[in-house]
Amino acid sequence: MPTFSYSAFKADGSSVSGVVEADNLQVARQELKKSGLYPRELAEVRRVAEGRMKSFFSKGVALPELSLMTRRLSTLLGSSVPVYEAITTLYEQETPGELKEVLGRIRSRLAEGANLARALAEDSSVFSESYVSMVAAGEASGALESILDKLADFLEEQEAVRSRIVTSLAYPALMVIVGTAVMLFLLAFVIPKIIVIFEQNKATLPLITVLLIKVSTLLRKGWWILVAAGIGVVYTYRRLIRQENLRLKRDTWLLKLPLIGPLVSKLILSRFAKILGLLLASGVPVIKAMEITGEVVVNRHYRKVLHTVREELAEGGSLSASLRNAALFPPMLVHMVAVGEKGGTLESMLTKAGASFEKEFVASVSRFMSLLEPLMVLAMGVVVGTVVVAVLLPIFQLNQLVN
Repeated sequence: MPTFSYSAFKADGSSVSGVVEADNLQVARQELKKSGLYPRELAEVRRVAEGRMKSFFSKGVALPELSLMTRRLSTLLGSSVPVYEAITTLYEQETPGELKEVLGRIRSRLAEGANLARALAEDSSVFSESYVSMVAAGEASGALESILDKLADFLEEQEAVRSRIVTSLAYPALMVIVGTAVMLFLLAFVIPKIIVIFEQNKATLPLITVLLIKVSTLLRKGWWILVAAGIGVVYTYRRLIRQENLRLKRDTWLLKLPLIGPLVSKLILSRFAKILGLLLASGVPVIKAMEITGEVVVNRHYRKVLHTVREELAEGGSLSASLRNAALFPPMLVHMVAVGEKGGTLESMLTKAGASFEKEFVASVSRFMSLLEPLMVLAMGVVVGTVVVAVLLPIFQLNQLVN
């Protein structure tokens, strides 16, 4: 729930300030009036912005830490330990760091009378809306420990996928860094010394050598232009990408890219199916679950389609029919959702579909990396070979002239 800071007058004319929680600005103003306060200034506290500023000075809570904390909390609650005591135990056992500070804030909110979901929601930079909603559903249904256990499983699976991606990209990234460093060294320090020999002989140089000399000269004398241009491009991109329509176009274009597009789609489908299945299994209503899932999906093209699906559900349609009308969802997923709706096992079918898409994504990443590595080696060979040819051709011409 949003928090609003206020500065107001009491009935006796004295001023007072503080914070109030409400669904929106109008409700906050009404709550103050009920308390006999006449607001002079009222504004929402930007917790997200504060979290981003703080992230510059702290590492944040890593996904493995969050999953382990969730698992420990589930274990404590399963042992009939009250929520406040469980959070206190986790706080006392945690080593100094960002997570310990988060647990301390949660403990303070619990002591003030907030329930666990509301206490977690205050740290939105750490606990996502889906996380908080599942905790709230668990508190309402009395099955909080089992839902936390499922949440821990989900977070561990997401970390496993992230680790596989990072591991797969480590070798190509190292090759790019080393290859770029070697090329910059050659162009900035080696090629200029060879150019002197060519200039002294005043021989006609091949086109490839002329181009190499121009690139080397630009890199040595105009490096600041390249740096300024790079900074300008990044700055312009970050300014333009704030516009929602440009973000939508970017995400739509990303899905159409060869090789990359199918990978992104499989990852999005995996997260969509798993999160929706987990929300439904936790007791979250389907409309609310679709709303949360739509916000979790980062691709705006998918988010737009899911918004349409949610509207059709609100009008009385079925999930399978709505997904079938959208071209982004494969027939396998639509079929499994239809079977789940008819059999009353929608949550388990979504979870199975999510696991299937995740396996396909991991396999596709492995195939893509196995194809990318030799292509990168070939590209580096072509670049280095081009430099070698550009240097050797004039030397061969000089030898022929001498002979």
